[in-house]
Amino acid sequence: MAQPIMAPGTPDCRSPGRYLWWLVTSQPARILAGACLGTAWMVCLTLPPYFLSRAIDDGLATGRWPALVGWVGAVLGTGVLNAWLAIMRHRTMTRVRMDAVFRTVQVVALHATRLGAALPRKVTAGEVVTIGFSDAAMMASTLTITGPGVGAVLAYIVVAGLLLAVSPLLAAVVLLGVPLLVALLGPLLGRLRGTETAYRARQGDLAARFADIAGGLRVLNGIGGKEVYADRYRRGSQDLREQGYRVGAVTSWIHALGVGLPTLFLGAVTWLAARMAVQGDITVGELVAVYGYTAVLVVPVAFFVEGGYDLSRGLVAARRVVNFLTLKPDVEHGDAAPPASPAVLHDPASGVEIVPGKVTALVSARPAETAAVLDRLGGFTASAATWGGIPLGDIDPAQLRERVLVADNEADLFAGPLREVIEGSGDAGEVGPAVHAAMAEDIVRALPNGLDSPISAQGRNLSGGQRQRVRLARALLADPEVLLAAEPTSALDAHTEATVAERLRTARAGRTTAVATTSPLVLDRADIVYFLVDGVVEATGEHHDLLRDHPGYRLLVARDEEQVR
Repeated sequence: MAQPIMAPGTPDCRSPGRYLWWLVTSQPARILAGACLGTAWMVCLTLPPYFLSRAIDDGLATGRWPALVGWVGAVLGTGVLNAWLAIMRHRTMTRVRMDAVFRTVQVVALHATRLGAALPRKVTAGEVVTIGFSDAAMMASTLTITGPGVGAVLAYIVVAGLLLAVSPLLAAVVLLGVPLLVALLGPLLGRLRGTETAYRARQGDLAARFADIAGGLRVLNGIGGKEVYADRYRRGSQDLREQGYRVGAVTSWIHALGVGLPTLFLGAVTWLAARMAVQGDITVGELVAVYGYTAVLVVPVAFFVEGGYDLSRGLVAARRVVNFLTLKPDVEHGDAAPPASPAVLHDPASGVEIVPGKVTALVSARPAETAAVLDRLGGFTASAATWGGIPLGDIDPAQLRERVLVADNEADLFAGPLREVIEGSGDAGEVGPAVHAAMAEDIVRALPNGLDSPISAQGRNLSGGQRQRVRLARALLADPEVLLAAEPTSALDAHTEATVAERLRTARAGRTTAVATTSPLVLDRADIVYFLVDGVVEATGEHHDLLRDHPGYRLLVARDEEQVR
């Protein structure tokens, strides 16, 4: 049985650091388990050197074989325990990182849906993809600090205590030397944050450009602009490569120093301990223990370096996520209930009123004007529009979307079987009547597997007219109380358009429908027509009356002299 999807929670977007801390506090039990396992693993790494020193001093040096066998057994047992702890630590931290990744993906996707129609105006699709995947994975790596990172700190303290029992001088060298090693990497981490920020910004821009090229490839081929855009993408990718080289240069120094400095430090401490052993200040077993402790200390130091590196990159990624999550939709909706029964939609800015149960047509010489009216009536842009006297901005958006559907002529078509493309929400009924109403039966017949035939993203394997009819079938199948359709037949031939107009009226009988169009075939079947000039209603009436009495309307919509008479 599939596990239920858990709500991601409310992210803390006050700063990148607070967002990372929210990822930590969202899974406290797992974080605590990772910290305990990481600490136990790190601390247990310090035990073999101690057991080995006892084996040398208590067993090998004195010839006491039982003691030697006992301490060697302890070394073996510790090794087995460490192996198990390492496995469990890795599993736990993998779950921590995956939880952070998918939690971020969820909040990004949910916020994208909240932005709605404002999303493409505020951020590119490539940027959203980069944030939801690359940046989410980068932040997840930062959470490693909560496991082995915590263990590294405690292991450092344990090693310092063990060395203090051997020699205060060696303990002082370790206590002062390790922080100095980490401090030396501070300037590099600051520089990495700057170069990484620039790299991530360029990467998002390039991803958006690639998406634009892929989406418009057929158009670019038609106008001969493919090579121009390909050259721009090529130059952009070369710039990104150069920026990546700069990031790689800083990263290589961080990794080199992260490995090299601890090794040099190991050599220095070992040299000091060897001199003390020669002078008789420590035993041979203690010399071996010091070497082991210092060698073990390389692991925590490496985690300190890696943690600083991951934290620096994680803050860059978190800043991008926070910037996205703080974007505001164009319309801030309230939580009021919509009218209990069908009611008039009114747009004061244009003077348009959509009467319940009628087919209303909006006509303008500028399609953008009628589209703006539909956006306001659909609650997609801030306005004084009302529904049954209730301002649309006050109505709960979820309830508004359940009852009012804006069918954009350029609405996205997602990849998948044609049946799923038309079904949309997944809880729709039989698609046949909607396909018939949109006069899309020939599309189904032309495809090799009918409704089960795959449709590519944005319907690129369909013609413009076919895509338009599929969009209309999807809108009709949703069967909303109010349907606001922008230019639903603009790409159809006259015969198909006339049939669709008649079937649309039949399919929407008794429901509220508004259509933005200049097609006389559609206008002839409308109950009321609004003629807009400069975005404001200039004339209202039936199609034939406006055609006879209003020259401006007649000039715009008449396609032949017969329609004028």
